[in-house]
Order: sequence, then C-alpha cells, then structure tokens
Amino acid sequence: MDKNVKISPFTREKEYKDRGRLLVKCPDRPGIVAAISKFLADHQANIIESSQYSNDPEGGTFFIRIEFDCPQLVEKQAAMEADFKELADTFSMDYQFTYAEDRKRTAIFVSKEPHCLLELLWEWQSGDLPTDIALVVSNHEDARGMVESLGIPFYYIPANKDIRKQVEQEQIALLKEHDIDLIVLARYMQILTSDFVSAFPNQIINIHHSFLPAFIGARPYERAHSRGVKLIGATSHYVTNDLDEGPIIEQDIERVNHRDDVMDLKKIGRSIERRVLARAVKWHLEDRVIVHENKTIVFQ
Repeated sequence: MDKNVKISPFTREKEYKDRGRLLVKCPDRPGIVAAISKFLADHQANIIESSQYSNDPEGGTFFIRIEFDCPQLVEKQAAMEADFKELADTFSMDYQFTYAEDRKRTAIFVSKEPHCLLELLWEWQSGDLPTDIALVVSNHEDARGMVESLGIPFYYIPANKDIRKQVEQEQIALLKEHDIDLIVLARYMQILTSDFVSAFPNQIINIHHSFLPAFIGARPYERAHSRGVKLIGATSHYVTNDLDEGPIIEQDIERVNHRDDVMDLKKIGRSIERRVLARAVKWHLEDRVIVHENKTIVFQ
C-alpha cells in the first residue's frame, strides 16, 4: 500500500476480509438466479445480500448484485473467477467480481467551496466511506490546511481554459501514478476535456447544484431564482462528454419559497449537495451501481 495514503482510523478491514461482490448484467431469461446461487454454494460462499432487477422480463436486460461471504476468499479469488467464465458465457453475462479487501483508491477534486469535500472527509473519518483517499487536487489553495491536517496529500494545480490541456496531462499522470480507481468532483469548477473523461470511463462522479435536467450548466441557483422555482435540488452523476448529462446516480430536493433570495437558495443547496454526493460516492464504492446505456441501476 502506498505509504502516502491515509487510512481512516475507523476502517473495519478485518470484518470484511472474506467479503466479495458479484455484479451481473445480461439478457433476461429463466434460471439466472438459480445458476449463480448454485455456483456460489458450490464454492462454499454464503449469500448475505442479493438485489435484482429486470427492465423487461420478455426479452429485456437482467441486473443483479450479490454480496457474499466465503472463507479463505483471498486464496479462492482466481479459481472462482476462472470457474465462473463458463457460466457467464452460457448466459452472455457482462460481470464483475470485486472484493471488500481491495479498497478503492479515491482522488477528490475541489475548487474554492469546501462543503462537499468536508462532508466526504467526515464520512471517511467516521469509517462510513470505504475507500483510501490517495490525494486531493485543487486549482486553489483554500483547502490545503483542512486536507493536510488529516495527513492526506494535497496538490495545488492552477487551471483555467487557456492551459487546460497542459493541466489535464499533469493531472492524469498524477492519478495514474497513484493508481486511482475513483475521481470525485467535489465542486471542482472546471470543465473536463474529452481526453480526460475518456481516460476514466464511469470513474468520475460529479455533483451538480441543480435537479437535473433543470438548469444545466453554470449559475443554476440564479436561474432558479429568476424562474421562481418552489423546489431546488442537487444531482450526482457520472461524468461524460455531454455536459451535465451523464448517468444519474442520486438526486434530492428541498422546498423553497418567494422569500428566499439567491443566497438563501445557495445555503439550502449546499446542504443538499453534500448529502447527495456522499450517498452517490458511497454507493459506487460499495459496488451498488450498474451503468446501462445512459442510466444507472442503483441497488441501495
């Protein structure tokens, strides 16, 4: 493990040493659940959580997430995955095994507003965000003190549209050097290029300060206020090359009224943004999200 990676003091790694997860997406047909269950039983794996969904039982797509406990799982991983391939071929499965012991490594990007970053750091400190935070990247120095006080590396990389390509090359090199699994844009106020997004497919989670698809782009609170909206919200989604149109993971809202000015909306919105982003990141880290086309299936 990288000596620079700070681990939460509340990490419960020993509890989950033998914990595995299996995510499957395939054409729907009879017998899928039975076949997977038998496979796991034959490998002495005990299913402790299972969630499934079909978007159409007549020729649709079937999705399932299974969490299981299996003694000596570390030693069995390679054999289990090799054995599963025959079953997967039979059902034309797109599948993924993940293991709780292999904690995902996360990079957090932030600009000036720290509320989403602080929420993630608090969740991580309390042991509720199962990840190793490898680094925080910012185009401002504002968050350095709060990040480094927790022993997490902080990288200040100035960014603007005029030097975007150069900056992203530096960022990509840094992320690959740290072997990052997930990038969280915690109010990082820079637009990513297609080259950056393509380098990390379905690995970048953003928080947008509106209830998408309403008010895509910049200054959503000002635009919401001018329209006299009665509900405001926030949306966490995977980043794609279409601005604010990636697969949505989580959303939430709160009611407002004509007495609330733009600053009131922003204050209320910050609270929504914090909880929406934290939930989305946690679900991703727990392998509860399957991306299908431009939608997500989220097994909460």
